[in-house]
Amino acid sequence: MDPLVSAAQASGVTTLTLDSPANRNALSAALVAELRAAFAVAGQDPAVRAVVLTHTGNTFCAGADLKSPCDPEDFVALMREVVELPKPVVARVTGHVRAGGLGLLGSCDIAAAGPGATFAFTETHLGLAPAVISVPLLCRLDPRAAARYFLTAEAFGPVEAARIGLLTLSADAAPAEKPDEPEDSLDHLDPVDLALAPVLDGLRKASPQGLAETKKLVTAEVRAAFDRDAARLTALSAALFASDEAREGITARFERRSPSWVS
Repeated sequence: MDPLVSAAQASGVTTLTLDSPANRNALSAALVAELRAAFAVAGQDPAVRAVVLTHTGNTFCAGADLKSPCDPEDFVALMREVVELPKPVVARVTGHVRAGGLGLLGSCDIAAAGPGATFAFTETHLGLAPAVISVPLLCRLDPRAAARYFLTAEAFGPVEAARIGLLTLSADAAPAEKPDEPEDSLDHLDPVDLALAPVLDGLRKASPQGLAETKKLVTAEVRAAFDRDAARLTALSAALFASDEAREGITARFERRSPSWVS
């Protein structure tokens, strides 16, 4: 079986690529297990200053794999491991992000997306709630925006995602400072890579200790939320997935029809 997550290292940065385009990089048990293992390796490598999380295909992550879902406890462990990794984790998004994929995105320290990216918390349309993903996200998002998008499942783009705190930056915006690279070396870069170039340049120049201790400072609220809420919301997520409404919502999605509660 081909790996679902590939890893590459260059110039102090490990790039982890979600590589399961057949199911839109959905959070299957196998993908979550591979991603946890890859983060563990990167976290222990003294040569690594940062980890970039990206994807193949036109979807960063479609959320839970409804045909082969991971255990909620394993997904919560993955998000927590991203938050607690002693290296900064940078999300590079050039496609769509849905549901649980937004929890993975929200666990990253820095996130950038290109103009083709879209985002949606689709849980309420399936009889579910954005339960476990709310642990990292409610610490980062504008509260009024979180209420709107969590409830309505509306799709929105990268400019709005940056405005509400889901993204650090949208690739539509030019970097404030150019990295220390020759001008012509940037010509070939994707807009997202161009936007991230000064970010990664700054991380490469930082000390391991400086990065690790600073990350502890900026993730303190998120780590406290995991301590306080993760067990309760994991139980809620499991109960919702087992409910009659969720079965109807998920079945309707596979059958390409509206669920019974839609008049």
